[in-house]
Amino acid sequence: MKGLAAGIGVVFLSPVLLAGAGVMLVSSADAVQSSGSFSGCLPGIDSDKVAEQVTKILDGASGKDVHVEGLDLPAEQVPNAATIVAAGLSLDVPKKGQIIALATAMQESRLRNLGSGDRDSLGLFQQRPSQGWGSAQQIRDPVYASEQFYKHLLKVEGWQQMTVTQAAQAVQKSGLPDAYAQWENLATALQAAIAKTFPGGGDDADGKDTNHEMPLTGTTGCAPGQDGSGFGRIPEGSAPKGYSVPKDADPRARRAIEWAMQQLGTLYQWGGSCTDAHGPDPMGRCDCSSLMQQAYAHAGITLTRTTYTQVGEGKAVSPAHLKPGDLIFSRGTAARPEHVGMYMGEGLVIEAPRTTKPVRITPIKDWDILAARRVL
Repeated sequence: MKGLAAGIGVVFLSPVLLAGAGVMLVSSADAVQSSGSFSGCLPGIDSDKVAEQVTKILDGASGKDVHVEGLDLPAEQVPNAATIVAAGLSLDVPKKGQIIALATAMQESRLRNLGSGDRDSLGLFQQRPSQGWGSAQQIRDPVYASEQFYKHLLKVEGWQQMTVTQAAQAVQKSGLPDAYAQWENLATALQAAIAKTFPGGGDDADGKDTNHEMPLTGTTGCAPGQDGSGFGRIPEGSAPKGYSVPKDADPRARRAIEWAMQQLGTLYQWGGSCTDAHGPDPMGRCDCSSLMQQAYAHAGITLTRTTYTQVGEGKAVSPAHLKPGDLIFSRGTAARPEHVGMYMGEGLVIEAPRTTKPVRITPIKDWDILAARRVL
């Protein structure tokens, strides 16, 4: 099987996958932008639909009319995902290992071959030359990067008995160890769809996935109505009708949420202190991180000032298990996000979004969550 898979990796990486392997390198400006949304709440992935859309991309469709929930740029992301699966097949890695690799790349790069990241991190898996992953040129080759991830994974004792997020963390040693869990369901659907395009790739040949392996378990499901969609359209700067802070919220989180809600409708100000959002001085208004800092200050909790530092506050939590008061981060990368909001419960987030926009409440389904932190 290994020899056959190696051949598959060569034959099927051309022409579409070679584009993913060698050409799809993005600029640093491009790397920190995400045009779509994904909150980690994918309660019902239609595997057949994913397979249909993936096949269109691999058959050369432009991606303009292709939609895979959780993928913002499928024309770029699907070929990169296929490269990861092909590399797994060429190394005879079991299906679960391929799913772990896909979930890792989704969290680290959103399946984009990034030309930059935290410190010297690069590529699909945000591997670092300074940490011995290879040269910058090697890491930016998705085939090489994928093979390196698998080789490290296979050295982890007992990885097949671990959850997807535990195994990913054992390789990556991320400061956000729970973040990989949110991608498991989508990674599972992608692996199944892509593997079917390779001869024998959809088979669990040689019993590779049956030796003492724990079954894959979903960790990203969301309770019905908990994505915020039940509130309908929320006017900017207003509280949605029917919302109240959940009764079981930590009292300090309650105070922080209530204080933040008092700033609804005040205009965003980059660099603003959020100490007098309703006052005449623009610099007294809020930006995203100062809103979080001042909200928690009024609850007796001290936070640092910037999004870049707040992502290190408290402890990491899975976006699938948020509690009111948790900070959620988007835009940029997981290690260096550019935006922060506060989860309010009921599938809602309060944020100071950007210039010309007011402090507002948005449904979590509109968030592309890179990380989540619990500061209480």
